[in-house]
Formats: sequence, structure tokens, C-alpha cells
Amino acid sequence: MSNPTVIRRFSQALVEAAERLGIATPQLACEDDRVRLDVHDALWQQLSEASDDPLIGLQLAVHLQVGHLDVAGLLLMSCETLGEALEMYIEYHPIVSQGGEVWFHHVDGLLALCYTGHYDVCREARSEMSLGYAIHLARWCSGGRFEPDAVEFRHAPLDDPDRYRALLGCPVHFESAEDRLLFRSDMLDLPLIQANPALRDQLRGLADQMLSRLGEKSLSITVSELVQQHPQLSKDDIASLLAISGRHLSRKLAEEGFSFKHLRDRELQVLAMRALQRGDKIAAISAELGFSDESAFSRSFRRWTGMSPSRYRT
Repeated sequence: MSNPTVIRRFSQALVEAAERLGIATPQLACEDDRVRLDVHDALWQQLSEASDDPLIGLQLAVHLQVGHLDVAGLLLMSCETLGEALEMYIEYHPIVSQGGEVWFHHVDGLLALCYTGHYDVCREARSEMSLGYAIHLARWCSGGRFEPDAVEFRHAPLDDPDRYRALLGCPVHFESAEDRLLFRSDMLDLPLIQANPALRDQLRGLADQMLSRLGEKSLSITVSELVQQHPQLSKDDIASLLAISGRHLSRKLAEEGFSFKHLRDRELQVLAMRALQRGDKIAAISAELGFSDESAFSRSFRRWTGMSPSRYRT
């Protein structure tokens, strides 16, 4: 992705939130609908330098609202359950920002919503803001019923750890393997207070149009979409669809910080989890996802999630 951008509404929301916290920042000069990531980086640098609070990221998170995600935020609000909203959040996150990535997987019997940013400026504060904002939105959209088990950050605490718990309302751990929010799988079934299926369908069409207008997709996103559509295909098969060699595909993905195996495993895991939640038979899932037999599928699923398909289904 040569010129990643952030939706202007979100960058402007950070400026407005900073002003409510008493932090003076210059207004955004750009009048376009989207702000270049380097401009957004500079905004974060200014916010960090203007604030005397090490936890500026978390402070900003509690002042942001769902509407600051623009169409993506309205789409999340209109979903019927938190699980559906999470899927939408992951799928349409590039509308809000192309500077990071979100996904989820299982960790020790809990679901983990993970975030990683493709930048170096204020990385710790922005990771804290992203996960703090996710908690804030999940609580608001569910009428306060969302209860996270913990938040984990890759970095050491930027201030007194007790402040983290006070601001996030849950246990917080540091120097973890990922920046992630941990919660029980039953949280996915929480109904949302602003659910509106008809509006959701309309907004999803609009969100699809916005995604297409972002320009050329990154190769990693394109490959992920192809794996979703053709889960049985190998790396060379996917490369053929893109009219390149398997070796060239591996090299280009590496330039974006990914491997084909990582992307394929991630997409197969999501497809498998959805199929198990629907009640599909394990044999059918194994065949649909291109595994040689149920045993091979079960081994992979256990590697992804730490549990067997049967246990996950229960």
C-alpha cells in the first residue's frame, strides 16, 4: 500500500477530543475526505508533545464516540449482535484507517481482539487508544453489558498500572505477545441497543463502495479475500489467479510484512470458527477448507486456538 490514509473524521475527532482535555493542537489543513498517514502521524506527535499525561492514548479513547468512525461506526451500531459488529469492524477497518490491522483469535479459552499498527510514531499510545476505544464502543453499543476479561499490551506500562485499570475498568497486563483485548466468547451474543438490520444492509453497501474507492488494495488484503473465496487453493494457485509466480507472491507479501501461510491460516481459522458456530459437521468443514481429513483439520484448529473443534463448538 503506497499511500495509506485515515478518514478525516477520525483525525478531526482526535483534535476535538484533545481540546476537551485542554490540549491545544493546530487544526488539520487538509480538506480532503482522507488524511495521509504521515499527516496523521504528525498529529499524534503534536498531541503527545502537547500533553503532560503519559496515558494520552487512553484519555483520548474515552472521549471518542462511535460516530467518529463515520459510516463504519454507523454500520457497527446497526448490527444485531456484538459478534456481528466485530466482524464488520475487522472487515471495514481500512475505511477508518489503513495504518493498522485488527483480527481476532482464541487465547487460553478466551477470544482475543488484536491490533497492530503499521507505523512507529507514538506506537504505544496509539495501541492503547485503539484498544481503549474498542472497549468503550463495545460497552456503549451493548448498553454497558460488555465485560472484558483483560487488556494486554506489548509494551511496558507508561505510567502507574493502577491508572490503566481505573481507565479501562478491567485487569491490564504488559509485555505481552500482542496488543489485544480478551473476553469470553458469550460476549459475541450480546444484542446491540441500536440494532437495525435494514439500515445495516444499506450502510454495508455504502461501506463496500467506500472500500472500493480507497484505490488499489494491498496485496495482503487481496490474498486474504481470495483465500476466503477459495479456501482449498494453494499458494501457487492463488498466485496464478493474480498472474504472478508463487515465489513473486511470497516476496511481495514479505514486503508488506506477511507470509502466505500467516494469511491463509488466519482466514481458514475465521472460516472454521464461523462454520462451527453454524453447527456444520467437522467432516464437511475439513473438506470445504481443503484439509486431507478431519484429523489434519483438528490439528490445525488446535494449533490456531488451543482447543479442539468439538470443544470450541461447546
